[in-house]
Amino acid sequence: MTAKNPMMVGSATVFVVADIAKSTSHYRDVLGFTVTFEYGTPTFYVCLCRDEVALHLLAAGQTSRLPGNGGICVFVRDVDAVHAELAARGAGIVKPPQDHDYGMRAFDVTDPDGNKLTFGTGSDA
Repeated sequence: MTAKNPMMVGSATVFVVADIAKSTSHYRDVLGFTVTFEYGTPTFYVCLCRDEVALHLLAAGQTSRLPGNGGICVFVRDVDAVHAELAARGAGIVKPPQDHDYGMRAFDVTDPDGNKLTFGTGSDA
C-alpha cells in the first residue's frame, strides 16, 4: 500500500565547483565541515557535513551545470558567533550580519567559485 502523502525526510544542496580538491579543503578548513564521503577516481563528488547540514560538491567536468551558481541558506542558533568563527578562518564574507525586516539576522559568504551561503537566525524584527 502506498501512503497518500509520502514524507520527505532530508535534502542536500549540491554545489558545482571547478576544483574539487580546492573546494573540499575550503569547506573543511575555512567553513568547518567534515568530509563524510568521497566518490570517483580521481574524486569528483564529495559530501561534507557540519552538525545537521550536509553539502555535496560536484566537479564541473561531471555536469553541464556551471560552477558558482549555487546558493543555500543555513539556519544557525547564533549568527554572530558563526560569523566570528568563519571570519577568523578567512571565509569570503560578502556582508556582515545584519537584521532584515522579514525577521532574520543573516550574513553572506561565497566559496572559491562564487556559490553563496547565507547564514541566518530569526530576529525580533
